[in-house]
Amino acid sequence: MKILLPDSVLLDPRLPEGVTAVRYAHTRPIPDEHTDAEVLVVWNNPGDQLRDAAQRLKQVRWVQTLAAGPDAVLAAGFGPDVVITSGRGLHDDTVAEHTLALTLAAVRHLHLLLRAQAAHHWADEMRELQAAPATQGFYTLRDANVVIWGFGSIAAVLAPHLEALGAKVTGVARSAGQRHGFEVVTEAEFPALLPRTDVLIGILPASDETTHALNADVFDLLPEHAWVVNVGRGVTLDEDALLDALEDGAIGGAALDVFETEPLPESSGLWNEPNVIITPHVAGGRPVGADALLSENLVAFREGRSLRNVVEG
Repeated sequence: MKILLPDSVLLDPRLPEGVTAVRYAHTRPIPDEHTDAEVLVVWNNPGDQLRDAAQRLKQVRWVQTLAAGPDAVLAAGFGPDVVITSGRGLHDDTVAEHTLALTLAAVRHLHLLLRAQAAHHWADEMRELQAAPATQGFYTLRDANVVIWGFGSIAAVLAPHLEALGAKVTGVARSAGQRHGFEVVTEAEFPALLPRTDVLIGILPASDETTHALNADVFDLLPEHAWVVNVGRGVTLDEDALLDALEDGAIGGAALDVFETEPLPESSGLWNEPNVIITPHVAGGRPVGADALLSENLVAFREGRSLRNVVEG
């Protein structure tokens, strides 16, 4: 059995007897001599390369994406008999770390301080704003109300870091209860949280139900100083509604790592908004634990058992 490993990440999984690994260039078509592979591993593969693989790899039976979201693989057109597994869990630590960095950058207004540095300007006005009684709650996570919409494994890593810095964290998910020591409410209760939310963090997956879930209705309920942080999927954020809210001063700002169209078009008004922090979909960066996931799934695949992280439907 042949497994194809991308050159976009260093992988060295334990291979069961009879399994041969071949490394391929993730940006180019699979060479003809390797289109007999039964297993394809992908990471950062462009859409055209995936579509080509779906057409030419006639014997492939399993595609393992190392991305947390399988969107690109699902869109490539692999047959219904091909098992697709995701990299869910491989990016919890890195995405949580990046989200914390974005949140702290937003709350501490580092984007404005960096612009001041570039202009050789000693920003005394920022010290005055932080000390002013009227803005007491806008420059710290201490006692801030942070709401995380999409309280899965990434949120489970992120929430304790926010709490350690003094934030009051509430999760939003399909079912209510206590998760990892934090209160989680349903989406029906979500609107009631928004008027007292200081930071709203979106970690939603892409689906028909979550498309533009972060929209004008949400922004209208947030306080004027609140920031929106999105690290889930770009399609979950209505960018036009966000721009309107920013231009109207309805919210304080936005820190975004994902966008509906990537790369973010030069024509997007988000580039010019003074209170928007943009990072180019780098929160995940590197799949941590990929070798262990591949090794486990390879054994299960050879033995005809269920794989970990199977994408249903």
